Amino acid sequence: MELQEFRVAYEITSTIICLVLVRFMIKPYRLTGESRYLGLPLGFGALGVTYAISAFFYWQPRLLGTATLYIQLVLRTFAFVFLSVTYYLSRKKVENTRIVWNVTLSLAIIALITVFILASIPDVVFPSYANLNAYIRFFNLACIAYICIHTLRSHVEKPDPKTIWIPFGYLFLGISQFSIIIYALDGSMSAWWAALAIRWAGFAIFLIVAYRSFWNPKKSV
Repeated sequence: MELQEFRVAYEITSTIICLVLVRFMIKPYRLTGESRYLGLPLGFGALGVTYAISAFFYWQPRLLGTATLYIQLVLRTFAFVFLSVTYYLSRKKVENTRIVWNVTLSLAIIALITVFILASIPDVVFPSYANLNAYIRFFNLACIAYICIHTLRSHVEKPDPKTIWIPFGYLFLGISQFSIIIYALDGSMSAWWAALAIRWAGFAIFLIVAYRSFWNPKKSV
């Protein structure tokens, strides 16, 4: 299998994993109807969309312009913002979370539409993709660091054999992001391969935790 074919298969698999996670994580919102629980399925759903874009880009790069890569960067950032906001609001009162979440979601939609419109204009000059990619990934790392600290603190306050794995899952996603930054800086293929392997390790943890937390064959829908 050539490297390009492997990357297409890898990104498609990552997309499928995210869809499975969304299927599990939508259940708290269905049960409670509280908008603050939308962040987890929206976050992993957005990540899945970015991986799907990557798969299509590697498969048919000529059909997608470079502007698509910028949309992917922004969408991936939204994913980590959604996840961060969700964990932040998990400690807040219900009446206070709805306004914050609705404002966050509205701003994210407006920003995404703006980027999409700019990407559709041929004469718009975007900043260097390599530089923007590095800056955004550092921002993503900051979001992931916050989530790791938040989930670890929550586990310490209420120890549970299942919740201890959650910060490790996000930690692996953070290491994957950092490995990609190293690859972008010096072209190290070992860092690139490590990023792919560590991403799947993080997803494996999320799948196990989500299955144990939300899957109930007798009540599945």
